[in-house]
Amino acid sequence: VPTSATSMSRTPATSSRTSRSVSRFPSRHFAINTTWLELSLAAIDSLAWTWVLLLDGELELADAEPKKLHYRLLHVAARLTRGSRRLRLRFSAAWPWVA
Repeated sequence: VPTSATSMSRTPATSSRTSRSVSRFPSRHFAINTTWLELSLAAIDSLAWTWVLLLDGELELADAEPKKLHYRLLHVAARLTRGSRRLRLRFSAAWPWVA
């Protein structure tokens, strides 16, 4: 049983845990945090659907972490060139995943 005044004035552990989790949101405004949370959930859903729909037969990427997926799927060594009234996407021959 605590008897000192300093130990009695502490906040419970649950309120400090709650205040730490709330501080991870990008803003103090509810509307901004709501939008941020919805966008985060949409990104997580799209990543999950990418795994389910697109990477079913790809053994190397089926169990990949999100960082590796981001690197392999979104980073492309290519240039967009224009000539003869056309746009062309030219891939680098040094890129290891170009067949």
